[in-house]
Amino acid sequence: MSFYLRSLRRLGQQHIDVASSGDITRFLNISPVQFRKDLSYFGGFGKRGVGYDVRALRREIEKILGTDVIWKIALVGVGKLGSALLGYPGFIEFNLQIVAAFDSDRGKIGKVREGIKIEAIGKAKKIIRENEIKIAIFSVPAEAAQKLSKELVNCGIKAILNFAPVNLVLPENIFVSNVDMASELESLVYKLKRS
Repeated sequence: MSFYLRSLRRLGQQHIDVASSGDITRFLNISPVQFRKDLSYFGGFGKRGVGYDVRALRREIEKILGTDVIWKIALVGVGKLGSALLGYPGFIEFNLQIVAAFDSDRGKIGKVREGIKIEAIGKAKKIIRENEIKIAIFSVPAEAAQKLSKELVNCGIKAILNFAPVNLVLPENIFVSNVDMASELESLVYKLKRS
């Protein structure tokens, strides 16, 4: 659904009001049949022989994904990757907004980057609760990730995008998505070697 939403946004930027399933999936490596099947799980959205209202379908998919409202995010770890994530302008397009940043490096605490003041991790509970933050992005060293994740869950965090090269062990009701670039590259190398 996220890929479909991205395609619909692209079509909207091109001022296309009505699009066929083929138009929507053209650059996604997904067949129009698969697109229609995926949408059918959530109801009927298009008109046979006419196509899809791009804006209306975009709004419906945003509702399905929950990105029809702004989600506040806490960034934990403001090193090179964390700083790059703070500066990434693409989050707001998906109604995702980093509103707090935390680090343990005293040299970074109190500094402002991309309009966000970097706070000590000890202030996380207060800031997370005050801002009703439910999502955190972790760009911390592997050895710190597990302990910090438990602390933030106790602060009210319900979902973590984890860039630390470690699988976090948390309660089942906490959603974790791991992004391990080295493992992904290793997988590509393996595929290349086997081809």
